[in-house]
Amino acid sequence: MGAERRTALISGSGRNMGRACAKELAAAGFNIVLNGSANREDCEIVAEEVRATGVEVIIAMGDVGVKADVQAIVEKALKAFGRVDVLINNAAIRPAIQFLEMSDCDLERVMNVNCYGAVWFSRAFLPGMVENGWGRVINFTGMNSLQGTAGRPHVAMSKHAAWGLTKALSREFGPKGITANVISPGTFPDQDIDISQSKQFLGLLKQNPTGRLGRSDEIAAAVGLLCSDKGGFINGQLLQINGGVVG
Repeated sequence: MGAERRTALISGSGRNMGRACAKELAAAGFNIVLNGSANREDCEIVAEEVRATGVEVIIAMGDVGVKADVQAIVEKALKAFGRVDVLINNAAIRPAIQFLEMSDCDLERVMNVNCYGAVWFSRAFLPGMVENGWGRVINFTGMNSLQGTAGRPHVAMSKHAAWGLTKALSREFGPKGITANVISPGTFPDQDIDISQSKQFLGLLKQNPTGRLGRSDEIAAAVGLLCSDKGGFINGQLLQINGGVVG
């Protein structure tokens, strides 16, 4: 099934940036593995959009913060396509909690979803990328994590860890034809949010030099470049896509 095409797995791809990345890579000719943790209906909608481009797609539901779920997702992807050439670790959680109120369970859960899931997926798919002499790993961090922010210490820790993982992978696997990069998005509202009714988003909009907030397709365009052959010399980099609010 789809052995001639390269395959991309995007975690958290039922909505927003994950959805946009799936559509971008499908348009570029990649077979797609979609993933969500809860709402399969969202993934089914994206699957129909992806199929319309002529590529093949499967849905592999599961919680990327649970190792057994990741293993099941990996097995389903490899059974369907035999390979995963592009790994986009997009799924993340960002619960708000003060540092002195943060429990070990709070920390472990965020680290598992935001960092260890990427580790488990990378362990599973990098051997195949090495064998094929080509691969892409893309992780995500964020402005608040890079700058530091009160109220989400575990999120900042997890996203810094993902950045460290990315830099290490870029050094170790770059000689084997595999790049690893990390994207730091600015403010990209969810697809069902009415910005005009949100004081938070209106305030963030005023702070941005472009006078607007981001669109998911703008993240996807950067992902498309990184996953193309023309993006093969971009490795170990942090791409900040935020309209200039953070340099």
